Amino acid sequence: MEIYKIKKGLNIRLQGEASPDIRDVNASSEYALVPDDFCGIVPKVKVKEGEQVLAGTALFVDKATESIKFVSPVSGTVTAVERGERRKLLAIHIQPDSAQVKKSFEVPDVKSVSAEDAKQFLLETGIFAFFRQRPYDVVPSPEVAPKAIFVSAFSQMPLAADFNVVVKGQEDDFRLGIQWLARIAKVHVGVSPEQVNTPLLPIKDAEVSLFEGPNPAGLVGVQINHIDPVNKGEVVWTLGAEEVLFLGRVLRTGKVDFSRIIAVAGSEVEAPKYARITLGQTIESIVAGQLKAADHHVRVIDGNPLVGRKAGTFLGAHTTEVCVIPEGDDVDEVLGWIMPRVNEFSTHRSYISAFRKGKAYNPDCRIKGGERHMIMSAEYESVFPMDIYPSYLIKAIITGDIDRQEALGIYEVAPEDFALAEFICSSKLELQRIVRQGLDILRKENA
Repeated sequence: MEIYKIKKGLNIRLQGEASPDIRDVNASSEYALVPDDFCGIVPKVKVKEGEQVLAGTALFVDKATESIKFVSPVSGTVTAVERGERRKLLAIHIQPDSAQVKKSFEVPDVKSVSAEDAKQFLLETGIFAFFRQRPYDVVPSPEVAPKAIFVSAFSQMPLAADFNVVVKGQEDDFRLGIQWLARIAKVHVGVSPEQVNTPLLPIKDAEVSLFEGPNPAGLVGVQINHIDPVNKGEVVWTLGAEEVLFLGRVLRTGKVDFSRIIAVAGSEVEAPKYARITLGQTIESIVAGQLKAADHHVRVIDGNPLVGRKAGTFLGAHTTEVCVIPEGDDVDEVLGWIMPRVNEFSTHRSYISAFRKGKAYNPDCRIKGGERHMIMSAEYESVFPMDIYPSYLIKAIITGDIDRQEALGIYEVAPEDFALAEFICSSKLELQRIVRQGLDILRKENA
């Protein structure tokens, strides 16, 4: 086992971390699959309103590569094919049946299956849709073979779900999923020191690497950069550890099971704990009865506070936690920035809180300042443990200098890699949005 010690980064401890208890969430009255959760595809609808579908039935496919299927998480009736401007597909809504029926798939023998047949099985079951590729951080093309597949089995993002809690009792499914991936390409699994002496290990069919250090050591992009960086012309695939469980279950049973255990956390949650839900469930059904009575505004986040988004109606396809923190739009501060701010998180010694190591904070969603000129102070580099100059890369993206972007390593990064840099950015730039736009433009230019 290779050991990588990450020195750059920042651990942010927030109030409301989830306890390891797990509760079952009642099924919601409606489920939905949202194409925008799958970057890089143009959806083509395969069902009509009023049609009956099984769990595992294709709802839409990628228009460019119709073999990539996006399947229903539940059985039921298609109640709406929701469209927006220019008939853009926004979501496909399903009213679930009282008794769930799942589509059956024929499972080849994992020990003798070829790489092509293994890939075809992923496409048929809809599991392939959960993969992402570097470069561009999009759903990969099944026609391009990856040089490796990376899975990170832990996260250090604030209020993130602990995979040790999620995988408990499902270790065999995880190993079975990894074994299947190994038939396609070399598999790398990143683990934390806390996972070394757990039932998760050993994993015989993958190269396991231990990552020590602060957040973002758990990000798959950091692990790729340290183990096997992506060069121009190369492709690697990534898959979330929770989604490896999806694969393991369908291999074991022949039927898709998109249930997952997520953390419901944050300072505004009465009793933060884990919840067993199904992909596409409504956010309302997940947080119902779980929030504190509050006289201030709160924000429900689909994801963790650094890389999540303001929650819509339905849970995101890749979401591993739902967090609820104060909104902050109704806060009035006396004297504003001149206050000593004992209870505000800061990376600078201008606040007293900078000296209070290990304290759990309760931030709100305010930006606390307007966007301003970018300051080259190496603040991004202080929390960016990849062999890349993030400040210069951001500037190259903003100016549209594609040659410079390529030279500075844009093929290796994804928006989430810049989450910490965005959090501490004194210029208040939306770095993740900038990187996403840069990757989209570069992909079009190289098409």
